[in-house]
Amino acid sequence: MQNGYGLRAGDTGAGDMSETPAHAGFQADAGQAGGQAAHGLRASLEAIMLVADEPVSEVVIAQVLERPRAEVAGALRELAASYAAEQRGFDLREVAGGWRFYTREEYAPVVERFVRDGQEVRLTQAALETLAVVAYRQPVSRARVSAVRGVSCDGVIRTLVLRGLVEEAGTDPETGAILFATTGYFLERLGLPGLDALPELAPFLPDHLDDEPDSGHEPAGS
Repeated sequence: MQNGYGLRAGDTGAGDMSETPAHAGFQADAGQAGGQAAHGLRASLEAIMLVADEPVSEVVIAQVLERPRAEVAGALRELAASYAAEQRGFDLREVAGGWRFYTREEYAPVVERFVRDGQEVRLTQAALETLAVVAYRQPVSRARVSAVRGVSCDGVIRTLVLRGLVEEAGTDPETGAILFATTGYFLERLGLPGLDALPELAPFLPDHLDDEPDSGHEPAGS
């Protein structure tokens, strides 16, 4: 009795199915198609990352490409690993719930020279200090930030809110004071996946630091 490949049951040797030209051609076509599909997914991911101005989630990418999320997630991690292995001038990082290209840290001096001073508005020292207090003590009120820094921070906090680095995060249940916290954009700018990735603050603090409660409360709604 012959099967669909024209072979008799029990036939072996030169007539084996695995060696027929038709079957070999089918295997080659399947392998080529698989390689093209993988390359197409990789190229599509790179194209999306190049035009993304903020981290893009795996769910969004999967919807756009009409691919399973698991497949997209795996491909993104493979891309990230390949860039790192090849020591490219950029990394593909997972930050703030999505993926985005970032320049590698060792090439920061080159990028800084390219950008030049003045092409990008920099935060003042006061703004950086205020942002650090909010980042490590959030959610925190204006009064608490001012107490930590020793000066009024109202104007600086307004600037940080306008820059999209800080946002309102409810009110204090006891005083009614507005609380502030960092935003997803803050994580994106620092290239961090979450607040738990912030560097430890203890090594930068004095040996003895009194952390007393505020002497006064911020007026409700301020």
